[in-house]
Amino acid sequence: MPADPKLAHVAKDLVAESPLTGCRFDPTGKFVFATSQSSAITRWEIEGGKRIAFTGHESWVLALAISGDGQTLISAGGDDHLVWWPAAAEAPEAAKKVKAHDGWIRSVALSPDGKLVASGGNDRAVRLWDFADGKKVQEFPGADRDIYSVVFHPSGEWLLAGDLDGKIRQWEVATGKLVRTFDASPLHSYNDGQQVHYGGVRAMTFSPDAKWLVAGGLHKATNPLGNIQQPLVVRFDWESGKSVRNHLTEATNERVWSLHDHAEGFLIGCLGGAKGQLVFWKEAEEKPFHVFALPNSARGMSVHSDGLQVATAHADSKLRITKLAAKG
Repeated sequence: MPADPKLAHVAKDLVAESPLTGCRFDPTGKFVFATSQSSAITRWEIEGGKRIAFTGHESWVLALAISGDGQTLISAGGDDHLVWWPAAAEAPEAAKKVKAHDGWIRSVALSPDGKLVASGGNDRAVRLWDFADGKKVQEFPGADRDIYSVVFHPSGEWLLAGDLDGKIRQWEVATGKLVRTFDASPLHSYNDGQQVHYGGVRAMTFSPDAKWLVAGGLHKATNPLGNIQQPLVVRFDWESGKSVRNHLTEATNERVWSLHDHAEGFLIGCLGGAKGQLVFWKEAEEKPFHVFALPNSARGMSVHSDGLQVATAHADSKLRITKLAAKG
């Protein structure tokens, strides 16, 4: 059903017990999950709001991936571990735990065929794991800074990882060969006075037709320790690997945490920092055609399979579901 962002409204608030760091709808559309600044994952039933906690990490939970059938949840945290869970269980317990990195695991992704799990984190490593047994399949070296985001190409042939320096590396999954590097350096800042590297590729997504790779984060970080920066999204042509457009906003002191290229032909960015916003861009335009203000700083976003419900995770411990109006 066609979606109209200009008539969006917050339809539901779901309350957790600690500030949230990210969220994910399950493919069946029944549940929504959130990560948090605690060791717990929270699952809500979208209809009715029933809440269940998944406990098994020993630090903040930072990223989630869910199998295509909605049966298995994989979480990543600041405790070095990937954890496999029965996603729909009434009393969920960890089915498998793998020490995957040294330090925070910031991003996790499932391959399109559901057979591989990719992870990346603060140890500057990107690794592939077998979904079925949790064994390491491949390691991709070469990053100079922390890995902030990983994503598979829709074909499953390539894996991409974005780092703090604003480099996006593309590897061939079958061989581990580095194919090329996309230059997203506008997303990186270095403050000589504070001696701080700041920014990075915080989010990546592909357009539904795989023509575009889109990366988001921040730029113009004049005072990183003071949270002074502006959000930025960089659009790449997949075939040439070249940057073709920057998507900007008038927001200040915000960063892009999540991106989703909607099937209806627009890009959604989740911004958080001083405030929270959902920002909507058309493919060929630099400035957004709509900005939706959220009640609190947002830290992550997921779009429901119906294309109309957008979940956002917030610093005030609430998960909000915003509904885009249906056209027609």
